[in-house]
Amino acid sequence: MNQVDLLAFGAHPDDVEIGMGGTLAKHQQAGFSIGIVDVTYAEMSSNGTVEVRQLEAKAADEVLGVTFRLNLGLPDRGLKLDKSHVDEVVKAIRTYRPRIVFVPYWEDRHPDHVMCSRIVQEALFNAKLRRYMPELAAHQPEHVYFYFINDLAPADLIVDVTDVYDRKQAALYAYQSQFTSAKSGEDIVATPLNQGYVERVAARDALIGQARGIGFAEGFIYKGPYHVAYLLDRES
Repeated sequence: MNQVDLLAFGAHPDDVEIGMGGTLAKHQQAGFSIGIVDVTYAEMSSNGTVEVRQLEAKAADEVLGVTFRLNLGLPDRGLKLDKSHVDEVVKAIRTYRPRIVFVPYWEDRHPDHVMCSRIVQEALFNAKLRRYMPELAAHQPEHVYFYFINDLAPADLIVDVTDVYDRKQAALYAYQSQFTSAKSGEDIVATPLNQGYVERVAARDALIGQARGIGFAEGFIYKGPYHVAYLLDRES
């Protein structure tokens, strides 16, 4: 694969699905290629195992129509803003040469989401420098958007995902080890994720859409001004 249209980074398998699973499904439905890069295997999660989580991620990929998924294998709860971690992300950016990159929003209650955001932002800068890691050709995406996982801020851009919202929810429920409540006798620890979390994500996405009369929407932050040729479309 020489180039992917949309490439989304997440600290853990399920982060991307939480924040922008609908956006990925909608673009896949329109014929765009989409990729996900998980920075860690989430090996410190209270429930499930790495092996189970990988199977769940594969199931979510099938629901969303993901073209490819890559895991960098960096340490869960050990992410650092150092060269070795940044360079792994640079390699991914230069290998898949995305048109658009999605990054976790830089404010979030989970420290790994914040650090993932910082690492990817550093990598995006380095990836465009032709003398940095010259063995791989430099690459600069056309756009970079930040998506929300836990915390929410006023969005610069929203995507109507109402028509694919069933696919987003199916992708989330693929992570049964994370989002399914414990039944009697099961060895599952109660966490915020398995106490109605998917329902709260749906409520958030409904709230984002409410401002524009949309059933469900996902919000994004964009650094810098938007560039358009015209503010109106003559055919609309």
